[in-house]
Amino acid sequence: MNYIEVIVHTTTAGSDEISEILMEHGASGTMIVDRSDIPDPGQPHGYWEIIDPKLLESMPPDVEVHAWLEDSPAGSSALSDIREALDRLLPERPGFGTLEMDRRTVSDDAWNEVWKKYYKPFYAADHLVVKPTWESFTPAPGDRIIEIDPGMAFGSGTHETTGMCISMLEEAIHGGEHVIDVGTGSGILAIAAGLLGAGKVLAIDIDPDAVRVAAENVSHNHLDQVIDVQQGNLLDHVDQVCDICVANIISDVIIAFAAPLMKHIVPGGLFLCSGIVKERSEEVRSALENAGYEILKTEYRGEWTAFMSRRNS
Repeated sequence: MNYIEVIVHTTTAGSDEISEILMEHGASGTMIVDRSDIPDPGQPHGYWEIIDPKLLESMPPDVEVHAWLEDSPAGSSALSDIREALDRLLPERPGFGTLEMDRRTVSDDAWNEVWKKYYKPFYAADHLVVKPTWESFTPAPGDRIIEIDPGMAFGSGTHETTGMCISMLEEAIHGGEHVIDVGTGSGILAIAAGLLGAGKVLAIDIDPDAVRVAAENVSHNHLDQVIDVQQGNLLDHVDQVCDICVANIISDVIIAFAAPLMKHIVPGGLFLCSGIVKERSEEVRSALENAGYEILKTEYRGEWTAFMSRRNS
């Protein structure tokens, strides 16, 4: 299958909001290429030694947000809508750079080569390392390794929203919990839950490509007996209940999904959600509270928000 690769030129300040716009218009995933994300080799710390120093030299001078749309009439229509959204945003966000947009048609193989050179092992939590399947890594004592190949599915683990969900899962899972991962993408959160000690995990996504990639990643991490990967629209055809539901999806879906999700979470169970831009965090908070959740924790990274909430009744 061919895809339309969209490249928006922006700044560090604008990258998260641009990523949100692209995903709201149907992008199957985004990748932010930002020189500021690479640690300064002059000030080595924690994980610099696992990153190739030549990587910095190969990165663009501005910040690029890459996204992928199906090369179809629907994708072309979405491309026009994205351009209109960027044109409206430009006068409102002077710090977001030019917001110029490039496009090109790429195959699966070409897409893989675009982002693989930027995707290196990293710590997603204190002792949880995300490692691409094609990279080598020597773990420290106590480290647990998630081996992942996102393919065309969203969820490499590098995005702030994914990192916050992993951190909250690390805090919430004590062993044996039933977890549901809604919008699993590459399966990274489901795999994290399994490695952290969840008893059973249901990973669900509407995108058949994501379901295929997630199932492959689950098998690669030897978690087939723990994680069940299914295709579905949210939890429309799911009867299961869980102790913890995690969803790294956009704000509008969380707002609409919060109330119907209640029947799938045991009383006292947790709903961990992210993918929420800061400017909509209060709107999402209100939707959660109105649906009957108690907010236990709010976390911010960059322009993104995550909530840990509890079903009270």
